Amino acid sequence: MHKKFTLGLAGILLLATSMLAGAAEHATPREAHALFSQAVRYLQANGPEKAWAAFNDRKGAFVKKDLYVYVIDREGVYVANGAAPDSLIGLKVLDTVDAAGAPLFRQMIAVTENQQEARIRYVWLNRQSNRVEPKVSWLHREGNYIVGVGYYAPRSTADDARKLLDTAVAEVRRLGIARAANSFNDAHGRFIRDDLYVFAVNLANGKFEAHGMNPRWVGTDASDLRDVEGHPLIREMIDLAKTRGEGVVDYVWRNPVTNSVEKKRSFIRRENGSLIAVGFYSE
Repeated sequence: MHKKFTLGLAGILLLATSMLAGAAEHATPREAHALFSQAVRYLQANGPEKAWAAFNDRKGAFVKKDLYVYVIDREGVYVANGAAPDSLIGLKVLDTVDAAGAPLFRQMIAVTENQQEARIRYVWLNRQSNRVEPKVSWLHREGNYIVGVGYYAPRSTADDARKLLDTAVAEVRRLGIARAANSFNDAHGRFIRDDLYVFAVNLANGKFEAHGMNPRWVGTDASDLRDVEGHPLIREMIDLAKTRGEGVVDYVWRNPVTNSVEKKRSFIRRENGSLIAVGFYSE
């Protein structure tokens, strides 16, 4: 019975919180963060009662394009939601899961337990496209409340991956691989963009010099790494870089945004003894 209730509640949430997106233009991550910062400042300056009223006003300053502010308390109860205040205020969503089955609201509470601000990724139904898509939310804990603003993370294209690779190679030429790798490994830097990131392998010893999504792999042997189907992807990339200087390798890999195993195509290039690569995911 409890499981059915949770699934039913998830359906209500998916419908209600996506009503706004169905008729609105997609906002950018920069716009989402600006609204998030504005909401936090407003709450701190005006207190909860006035802030909740402002956040729940669907024609007010805190609803822009497909963006809105939502607030839950530490028990997982909505106290504000700009998308559907009439349906959601007072609703307990603690055990509601996202489209991938992850306990979204429990994660929000946990991730803000020991830090005041955080960012989480999850998957949610976008009524505008009628597809489950990756979404990112910024979170801020203020006393007993968690304030959030989320945006749909765009699925990167082949052109996006090529452009990021061009930028990464230019960085290696300008700074050398050691200093460029620091930028590639920076989780908050410009070389990690939603589901895109840069990785680099030393062509002489086959070890990772950078990996934007898993920097702990730096210094480990990459040459025998295989995808989920057993394909020796790095070995193929190294051979291609050594013989042709650049190329394309297809394989299957986990998408860090959707947390699903998907087809991936990586563009690779040889630069100053290193393999530099950026890949994009396709459905």
